[in-house]
Amino acid sequence: MRLIDLSHPIEHGMVTYKGLPAPVICDHLTFEASRALYEGGEEFSIARIDMVANTGTYIDVPAHRWRDGDDLAAVVLERVADLPGLCVDATGADGPALGPELFEGLELADHAVLVRTDWSRNWRTDAYFEDHPFLTEVAATQLRDRGAALVGIDSHNIDDTRVRTRPAHSVLLRAGVPIVEHMTNLAALPPKGFRFTAAPPKVRGMGTFPVRAMARIG
Repeated sequence: MRLIDLSHPIEHGMVTYKGLPAPVICDHLTFEASRALYEGGEEFSIARIDMVANTGTYIDVPAHRWRDGDDLAAVVLERVADLPGLCVDATGADGPALGPELFEGLELADHAVLVRTDWSRNWRTDAYFEDHPFLTEVAATQLRDRGAALVGIDSHNIDDTRVRTRPAHSVLLRAGVPIVEHMTNLAALPPKGFRFTAAPPKVRGMGTFPVRAMARIG
């Protein structure tokens, strides 16, 4: 068995999405300060992080888009953990818009469908935010209609951020299909034959949160 990490690390000051604040990672309790609380030379560190939910590699669940949608605590584990996976190679696409032809002939039902664009090579550069690959509304609709359990992409957004609509988010999240964005290392995956997990914390009232996305092979 092999586990493949598909997540970016979260670092102090990094920008995931322009216009959103970067995470602040600091100490709540330092090793040095903790010595006054314990005996026998024991010491502990308690860290603190202040961040928006859309940081690093994260999952969107229905409550991110729809007021009546399931939040992180309500989404069942069967939607986000130990799913059969497909990795769809879109690196040869002609332009940023990825259409339904990507998924022709594939068995999508009940699978985590991960769209590989290799855009993650631009992570933490200005190029990452411009002209990134995205799914068209028709592609998202096909994924929904053919029963995809979850959809992921190694790009800045599953939608085209040059416009002010988000049809892929709307279509997939209305149908209860979680979305994982800002993935990485998809080149390490085979086209199929792996299990995918991207389970978030069980937080009530939130629709997005960072995940440690991973694939299990074997």
